[in-house]
Parts: sequence; structure tokens; C-alpha cells
Amino acid sequence: MGGYSYDELGAIFAMQGFAGISLFSVLLLMALGLAIIFGQMGVINMAHGEFMAAGAYTTYLLSTLTETYFPAFMPYYFVFSIAAAFLVAGILGYLAEFILIRHLYKRPLDTLLATWGLSLIMQQSYRSIFGAREVSPTLPDWLMGAYPVTDMIDIPINGMFVLALTIFTTLAVFYLMFKSSWGLRVRATTQNRVMSGAVGINTKKVDRYTFALGCGIAGMAGAAFTTIASTGPTTGTLYIVDTFMVVVFGGAASLFGTIASAFSIAQAQSILEFFISGSMAKVFTLLTLVIILMFKPEGLFASKVRR
Repeated sequence: MGGYSYDELGAIFAMQGFAGISLFSVLLLMALGLAIIFGQMGVINMAHGEFMAAGAYTTYLLSTLTETYFPAFMPYYFVFSIAAAFLVAGILGYLAEFILIRHLYKRPLDTLLATWGLSLIMQQSYRSIFGAREVSPTLPDWLMGAYPVTDMIDIPINGMFVLALTIFTTLAVFYLMFKSSWGLRVRATTQNRVMSGAVGINTKKVDRYTFALGCGIAGMAGAAFTTIASTGPTTGTLYIVDTFMVVVFGGAASLFGTIASAFSIAQAQSILEFFISGSMAKVFTLLTLVIILMFKPEGLFASKVRR
């Protein structure tokens, strides 16, 4: 195949697979937040990528401040920046729901247009505050380099850290949504909003905190994103289409479907990009998803919701 030996092909697939794990981690973190907002609330949030960028810029800002004023804290700042990215993006999401989204429930086209406008406002805000050029934080030394498995295969340390962060976040979301009383209120509101309100659940409060949680997870994805690429005002728009593909392909309200979909799309794109151009890899992946969705329009793992 292409003049490569079997050993070389094995190494290529392994290396691209590990590279795909980093993309998988970012996509899954993004998709978890979007699955909560879109799958649980039915809101088409076109500004979801900008909340990811908010987390990335928060990490960059903390990196700059730490490097300038607290250089001794550089080995530790990145862990705290993840929590800060979650809080900043979550607060922005809370404000966006309170000011804008709460007036547009059950109007999907209006939420699409409104959040698209919000994304443009946020992009211009980033451009005005941080400039039009892409920026990157200074990563701590322990995130740099790779672990050599064989002479031909190296595992990037930052990819393994992001994967560990993704696993932790996924388990936390699973516990929150399916094992906690708050998750029970969210699922009850999703299935029957009127009945939930009748039994005493504050559905407006549930909506607000659910939207904030989804945006906060996107902020964590932004912090993870800084380990693999630089951040610009339009960075979020580059990933919003892929994130929607993950959510729709996996099943809008299925956590397991989101995980399986993110892994499949990330690995397919990563491996195909080695043999063909990046744009053609995306086109081939999209066409494959469209064909599958023609036969399974509800996604791989459609959840059964009583309407």
C-alpha cells in the first residue's frame, strides 16, 4: 500500500491513531457540552465553538500572567487553568441563557439565528481584546515531549493528559446526569416539562444551569485544545461542524453514542489525513456519515424519550 512495508504501515496507523486520540478528546469534550444543550434542551447553539475559544483564551491569559508575575508557579498553572476555563465559559453560558436563550425555547430556527449572532459578537470581542493573530500558552515542561514505545512509535504526553482529562470529565457527566438528583430533574424536564413543573421542579433554573454546564465543558475543551494547536478569534467555528456531526451521528441524547461517534470520526479523519489531504479526509468522513444517517436518521444510539 503506497510503497510502505507492513511494519511501516503498522507504525503509521499507530501514530495517527494516537494523534486521533487528541482530536477525539477535544471533540468529545465539545460534544458532551453540545449533547447536553442540544440533546437535553433542544437548543441549536451555534456559538458553542466560541465558548470553547473562551476556555482557550482563559488558559492563554493565565499562562501569560503566570509567566510574567509568578514564574515559579508555571509547572502547576495548567491544572488550575482547566478549572478557570470551565468557570469562565460556564458563567458566560449562564448569562447568555438568562439574557437571550430563555426567550427562544421551542423556537429552534430563532435559537440558531440568535446564537449565530452571538458567535459573531464573541468572535469580534476576542479580536478586539486579544488581536487577530493566533496565540498559544506556554505549556509546562511535564506536558511536552513523547513517550517512546518502540523505535517507530512515540506517544505524545500532552495527548495522554488530555485523554485522562476527557475520561474524568465523561465519568463526571455520567454521574451527574444519571446518578444525581440534579440529573434526575434534568431528565424529567426533558421528558415532560409541564409535569416536571407540576411536581415542583424549577424548570427555568434547570435550563439555566444545564446550559451553563454545557458551555463550561466546552471551555474545558478549549483548555485541552491549547495543548495541540494555537487559538484565534475564529477557532471555534472550525470545530462546530465536527461537533454537531458527533452529536447527531451518535444520537442527540445518548452519552455512549457521543463517545462512540467522537472516537470514530476522530480516528477516521486522523488516519485519512495521512494518505489524502485534510479537506478530502473531512469530505470522505462527512459522506460516510450522511450515508449511514440515511439508514439510521436517529443516530447510532437513539434514546427513547416520551413526548
